[in-house]
Amino acid sequence: MHRREFLVRTATAAGVAWLSSKAIFTALANTTLPTKFAAYDTVTLGSTGIKTSRLAMGTGTVGSGHHSHQTDLGVKGLSNLLLNGYDKGLRFFDAADSYGSHPHVAEALKQVPRDKVTVLTKTFSRDAASARADLDRFRRELGTDYLDICLIHCVTEGDWTDRYRGVMDVLSEAKEKGIIRAHGCSCHTIEALRTAAKSPWVEVDLARINPVGAIMDADPATVVGVLKEMKAAGKAIVGMKILGQGALRNRQDEGIKFALSNGVLDAFTIGAESQQEQEDLIRRIAAA
Repeated sequence: MHRREFLVRTATAAGVAWLSSKAIFTALANTTLPTKFAAYDTVTLGSTGIKTSRLAMGTGTVGSGHHSHQTDLGVKGLSNLLLNGYDKGLRFFDAADSYGSHPHVAEALKQVPRDKVTVLTKTFSRDAASARADLDRFRRELGTDYLDICLIHCVTEGDWTDRYRGVMDVLSEAKEKGIIRAHGCSCHTIEALRTAAKSPWVEVDLARINPVGAIMDADPATVVGVLKEMKAAGKAIVGMKILGQGALRNRQDEGIKFALSNGVLDAFTIGAESQQEQEDLIRRIAAA
């Protein structure tokens, strides 16, 4: 393709996405949702049978290298934040090995009934042996006999269901043995998301979604279209990047309204960094 033609097509696509996002924002800013929602609403995750709260407590804001903004709070600080959410009716703990948040979640789990919370975590393993070792290590680190949900973290390849078949088989076996209750993936490209939508193996998908397309796999309309396909197949869809990893810090209500109104999310995760932020999120969801 000639460079000029490439630039024209790219600019046109970007303009359409921007106009779409602007229209979404305008609609959200002037709309009150017809249904009342609460962060502590009990929802069922797709066809998994897992019941939990609508809002998951994220522990991985800018999470990588076994570190995140939430783990900066320390074991006691983050566990107290999780327990504060639990006291407000939140029952969904969103962890990952790459966030380094297992010890923090484990401390909170010591103080609540294990069967009253949903623990989701994620493995970056790309081969069967590493995935099997991860499942053993994760349970030790979290101080629990089982994991509610374990996801293959950050899949990007369109053929990931072929590349990582060994990991998928390990998680399927773990489900049969009661080590996990459900398996799936978190997607970080539109190609991976489309593959997840078509895969019968995916029971839970963690998908990036917000009204401005910040840190997403594609523009909001395209992503919602794929998520509708997932939902029709009975998969659980948990939204992430609801506030665009800070892009919507000053327009949180629009991000929350979009998550509640798009009709595809069973639940969504947001990582608060203080009790004040956490309680503000709970209030904003109720006010939407």
